[in-house]
Amino acid sequence: MFPLPNMEEPAAKKKRSSALLPDWSQLPKELLEIITDNVNCFDIVHARSVCTSWRSSFPFPSCLLRSSYSLPTFDKLSLETNEEGTYVLGKIPYFLFRVRALTAESPSEYFFGGIGRDESEELPCPIQCSVKVKIQGSDPTLMKMNDCQIFPLGHQYKMFGWELKDYRGVAFLPLYKEGRGGEFVVLLNYYYGKLMVLTSVEMKWKRFEKLSETLCSNVVTFRGRFYVSFLSRRTVVGIDPHSLEPLPQSGLNFLVPSGDDELFLVEVMVPSGDFDFNRFTCNVSRLDEEAGKWVKVSDLGDRVLVIARLGNVSFSAKELPDGCGVSGNSIVFTNWPQDVTLFYKYGPYKGSAEELPDGYGVNGNIKTVWRTSRENSGVILNTFPVVALRVER
Repeated sequence: MFPLPNMEEPAAKKKRSSALLPDWSQLPKELLEIITDNVNCFDIVHARSVCTSWRSSFPFPSCLLRSSYSLPTFDKLSLETNEEGTYVLGKIPYFLFRVRALTAESPSEYFFGGIGRDESEELPCPIQCSVKVKIQGSDPTLMKMNDCQIFPLGHQYKMFGWELKDYRGVAFLPLYKEGRGGEFVVLLNYYYGKLMVLTSVEMKWKRFEKLSETLCSNVVTFRGRFYVSFLSRRTVVGIDPHSLEPLPQSGLNFLVPSGDDELFLVEVMVPSGDFDFNRFTCNVSRLDEEAGKWVKVSDLGDRVLVIARLGNVSFSAKELPDGCGVSGNSIVFTNWPQDVTLFYKYGPYKGSAEELPDGYGVNGNIKTVWRTSRENSGVILNTFPVVALRVER
């Protein structure tokens, strides 16, 4: 007869061994900050959500902190700077969240938007990895991000205290040249396409007179320069932030930076006399900075270009699962009226060839273009404070 095992021994042994393990929460604060800066920022956010002790041990990721600048106000009619009052320009970390579908047949939900720290210490820890979502017709809710795929999309700048109808975008560049440390320049795409400029030296808003004859549609930054597109002319203008001199480029419409690696230009073609979104086509180009020209592109690789109202972004779709409704080498428009969402792919144009301008690719007798794709349909659930998109399979 074999003796019964001592059930208390493993527990005691485990207790003794756990007592020998070092308490990582007692590591120096400086070392914990180094660890935080070298791992995925959302792993830290999730770790802070485990318990109060972990939350107090890990510093909030610095890359998710919002920096801000106080800027003077200006009169909305005369455009002259006011002596009293301030605006707040905020730098917001921007992300794409994909909610994992419950079943293979379920629609996929995506959220594009900024994220910030919840400063309330009285709220439960899981708030640390939640995003406030406001869908039209419902109260704001907190959606946990623990089980989401998360894609960083860089940063967007926002004017706090402004209504969305008052401006169409804002861009910020620091000046790094010797003797100009701490200085910066701001370009504001104000109401009805008026391009405004502010330098930290003068702290006064001015109309950008060198480009005042045309209405601005889009302003972005790329490799230390501003780039501006216009509503009424087929030109993109680069602007040196130090001299504020325009540097003309060719192209039109929507500018989409891909980090600091690439800058894309999406030109939308509208058939004459027909404002059917499904018949729109696109021309996509990539900036060749050395040659000073735009090069047409028919393959984006695993990139997805997203055209949104307050900032165009791009991300890699290689980590998205098959069948989730969004795939690489595509363009997604979320800024059309009436909550229309269109997906564009490169392929044969099915309309009349006469509707297309010269310069599109030709495959035999068939012109190939960036055209709307019917593989999936999308519905915009909300556009503020984040873009909520549901993709039906």
